[in-house]
Amino acid sequence: MLDLFDLSDSTVHTVVRTILVWTAWPTLLYFLTISVIYAALVLLGFLASRRSAARRSVLDLADTATAPVSLGLTVILPAYNESTVILDSVRSSLALDYPDHEVVVVNDGSTDDTLAVLQAAFDLVPSHRSVDPGPQISLRGEIRQVYEARDPGVPLLVVDSENSGRSDAINAGIGLAAKDLVVIFDADSITDPDALLLAVQPFLDDPLRVVAVGGNIRAVNGSRVVAGRVTEEGMPRTWLARFQVLEYLRAFTLGRAGWSRLDALMLISGAFGVYRRDVLLSVGALDPDTIGEDFELTLKVHRWCRRRRRAYRIVFVSEPTCWTEVPDTLSVLRRQRVRWHRGLWEVLWKHRGMLLNPRYGRVGLIGLPYYWLFELFAPLFEVVGVLIIIAALVTGAVSPTMTFALLGIALGSGILVTVMSVLLEEMSLRRRSTARGLLVMIACALLENLGYRQLTALWRLQGWWQALRGRQAVWGEMTRTGFGGS
Repeated sequence: MLDLFDLSDSTVHTVVRTILVWTAWPTLLYFLTISVIYAALVLLGFLASRRSAARRSVLDLADTATAPVSLGLTVILPAYNESTVILDSVRSSLALDYPDHEVVVVNDGSTDDTLAVLQAAFDLVPSHRSVDPGPQISLRGEIRQVYEARDPGVPLLVVDSENSGRSDAINAGIGLAAKDLVVIFDADSITDPDALLLAVQPFLDDPLRVVAVGGNIRAVNGSRVVAGRVTEEGMPRTWLARFQVLEYLRAFTLGRAGWSRLDALMLISGAFGVYRRDVLLSVGALDPDTIGEDFELTLKVHRWCRRRRRAYRIVFVSEPTCWTEVPDTLSVLRRQRVRWHRGLWEVLWKHRGMLLNPRYGRVGLIGLPYYWLFELFAPLFEVVGVLIIIAALVTGAVSPTMTFALLGIALGSGILVTVMSVLLEEMSLRRRSTARGLLVMIACALLENLGYRQLTALWRLQGWWQALRGRQAVWGEMTRTGFGGS
């Protein structure tokens, strides 16, 4: 009986070797294809960033900041238990250089003293303004009270709502907004002073077609923050946060800039997105039942515009930056990645009718196939790839030389793209990173492959599995350390 499982048997050895060979090469081809596609996106993103940076050099933002503009803007900050960071976020938003903007904080039934902190800092009083989301949006959370700052020179409103989730809280903010454009920030984020001026510029350049703009997201961990401003950019102390800095760079600064260049931007992050309010109201704003609400909203806008044959653009601008605190512990990071991948699956499945549908242009024919093959299935191939390598070494079915050669090609191509991203980002945006900072980033590109990527792949598979089993989605809570000591 034991002989049946003896891997030294020539027949079993041949079968195992055949299986490994037939699975190893497709897996290698898969990772090489990802690397080639991402290298192309990085190069497109680099060209877009250089073009945008060159354009910014001739813009006089000081004049724009003091000149009357035709598009007012409402900043919406959904907040749940954000007492440690809410004041920095609100002050940062109030101090943004923009001639006509208001800030709406939606306290989503916080159980800490988020509301009390805001009341004490801004002397809040009941407001005559009311939340009116219109017929397309049905709010789930009861609105307890709308407050405004006693000082009429402070354009701040606070909505106190019962807890109903982030999406419903944002919808309440949209219902209260009184401006043409709506900016969605996370309450755990802060923004550069000129972020709104830069993010709104595409609307001013192309007012008839631009319906949404995504901004850049960077990790604030390790940076110096004073009075709601990043005064000195730095690297986090922990390697866990450093790996996330690298991920954000790949995903935002160059990756999404590349998709924008292709006119197929698929995702505007919920941490920093600018939308026409009338379009948000027309599409029904955010879906409270979808855990990947920012991705779903972007696809919903694409679908709405394409079905009406409306000439439109959804663009990404790399210069306006929103700084957010990334998870600093494995438990919080795990919850985040499980939630992200579960949301990815739910949104892709919900909008599966757009896949390979010529009606939806490049989004249906290029963007969605990429997200299905190289975002949704990526963690599955990463885990399978590791198992293949282990099986090949244990059984001896493939020579160690060949095994490590395949591993080197798969990982090496990914590392090369990541290092290229770091260097091109430095060239295009000229952030004046120190030599030590660049070396740390390059070290992250090497070290993230030794456990971090594999661990996050397992978490993403877990999120996918939970969705397939129909388990109830749970957002979980992000533990904050505040902007001062990340």
